Amino acid sequence: MKRSKGGGDEEAPRQNGSASRRKADQQQSDGDEGGSDIGPADLQDDDNDQGLRREIRSKYRDLISSVQQNREDMLSPSNNKLTEVLEEANKLFKDVRQAREAALDAQLLVVATDLGKEKASQLFSEGTAFDPTAFAEHLLSFMGLNRLEDDEDEQQTTANGYLPQDAWHRLARRAECCFRTAPSFHYMMGSFYAEPPPPKQRIERQRKAPSKEAKRIMPTQLKKMEESQQEATEKEVERILGYLKSYYQDDPTSPISYYEFVIDPSSFSRTVENIFHTSFLIRDGLARMYLDEEKLPCIAPVEEGEVEAGGSTSRKQCILSISPKIWKELIDAFDIRDSIIRPPNKQND
Repeated sequence: MKRSKGGGDEEAPRQNGSASRRKADQQQSDGDEGGSDIGPADLQDDDNDQGLRREIRSKYRDLISSVQQNREDMLSPSNNKLTEVLEEANKLFKDVRQAREAALDAQLLVVATDLGKEKASQLFSEGTAFDPTAFAEHLLSFMGLNRLEDDEDEQQTTANGYLPQDAWHRLARRAECCFRTAPSFHYMMGSFYAEPPPPKQRIERQRKAPSKEAKRIMPTQLKKMEESQQEATEKEVERILGYLKSYYQDDPTSPISYYEFVIDPSSFSRTVENIFHTSFLIRDGLARMYLDEEKLPCIAPVEEGEVEAGGSTSRKQCILSISPKIWKELIDAFDIRDSIIRPPNKQND
């Protein structure tokens, strides 16, 4: 029966840890029969029992010593001593209450972990180690290695003998069952050559010179149209040259700004046409361009004597590009209010 904690009889002092553990077990069984649990005071008595604490620490040290002394035996794959040590440590860990006991448990776990790691590294597949030399020997035997000397040219020479001609084909047939691959494709008329075919020589055909009759096929209206466009361009160039000369004769000492001469502030398309027609004047040597003191382009007509003296070798060509944005910026920069070159339809006004 369970003893009452409030009774007059006092317990005799515990002599050792085993006696206290037996008493705790007896109280546990009595409590289970009576339907009651052990109180906090009983657990506190176990925590303060120095005999029980020393017994647990002693068992931990015995386990650590046992693992270190029987290390070689525990490394054997058939030895299960390490598992038994870990199971015993789990039982002791249930009674661990102080830091010294937890430190010993951690030390045992470190020693057992190192031993288990070393034991696992010595394990191989199916309990045997892979021997590359033995594998190569079995492979050569399977391929039909002939270790006797033979003078047949069909055999491949190795370090230890001769291989038959179909040795690698035999190995391939044995290994193809291990891979899920499509069957090889064989050509009925043989394999294709990797080298590209030689290029064929091209036969150059002589072009026939156009006959006089072919030239006459061009429509008469097209000829008249080209002639009329050419005449219109020439007339426009001559008209612009007349504006340049008349403007220059009014004040020969004052330079004519190129942008003020070609820009039409009211029409961007007319500005492009003026630049286009003025380029013919520069090309034919009827006008010249130069830079003034402010490095701005200027234009002036060329006299007949200057054209013969200068020649075409002293001329330089350049490409001029203009956009609506640049056109507006030039109008604002040079303050252009009116166009020097009048449009053809306003020439008579």
